[in-house]
Amino acid sequence: MTSIPSNSMTTGSAAGRDAGILPSARRFLLRHPGVMRLGVVVVMLLIWEIAARFFMDPLFISPPSRVFASLGGVLDAEGVPNALRLTFFELAVGFAIAVAVGLPLGLAIGLQPFARRSFMPIVLLIYGMPKITILPLFILFFGIGPAAKIAFGVAHGIFPIIVTVVAGVQNLKPILLISARSMGANRWHILRWVIFPHMIPSFFAGMRLGLSGVLLGVLLAELYVSTAGIGYFTTMFTENFQPTKLFGLIAMLAAMAIALNEIVRRAEHRFSRWR
Repeated sequence: MTSIPSNSMTTGSAAGRDAGILPSARRFLLRHPGVMRLGVVVVMLLIWEIAARFFMDPLFISPPSRVFASLGGVLDAEGVPNALRLTFFELAVGFAIAVAVGLPLGLAIGLQPFARRSFMPIVLLIYGMPKITILPLFILFFGIGPAAKIAFGVAHGIFPIIVTVVAGVQNLKPILLISARSMGANRWHILRWVIFPHMIPSFFAGMRLGLSGVLLGVLLAELYVSTAGIGYFTTMFTENFQPTKLFGLIAMLAAMAIALNEIVRRAEHRFSRWR
């Protein structure tokens, strides 16, 4: 009988352990996607840290460690706390108006074939237009206060909601509407129990796009015509070559957007639990 060398047995057992570790790690990552997201964020921050410290001009970019350490100083700067509150207020109000107006308009256009053929091309035309070119019109109508920034944010956020709601309504099977009417459902019952549940994925996808659009519109208005808000201080920190404060302000703005997006995600989970 031929004996198996001990080193071959050791190599085989090590290979078996490695083969077992890889599937278990894969299963762990599949069950905990947040760990993978955290790992990606950590890797990106490390790349940023190394690039900013060794390869970039400190006048234009700061490492994340220095940015996080300066957040307290940014908040202590005169006018910044009020700017954060003002921008968050404008973002929240603009997003609420975009949803409150975009949802019924999308339903009205999507449920009526005549309205869809008549108005949908106009909606798509305005949606594709670069709205920064009509910013002076918003300033003429609303002035340079918060109303102009809210209105400009709504102009950016309402059209993604309308388009996605119309698309969600179009995906509804007609047999479901016929069945609901045959069982005596009125318009409210059909809207609540048939249309709305089936358009939830499209609607919340539109809300996320609308949130990004409102944020873009508010910031553009603050950058060009405002003397308050995050956009104004972003311009000031850029012109004064203060990248640490600039990135700190951007981090706070990102935290606002993440908070609102998390609210949307939880609402989507709440209303689509039946799926």
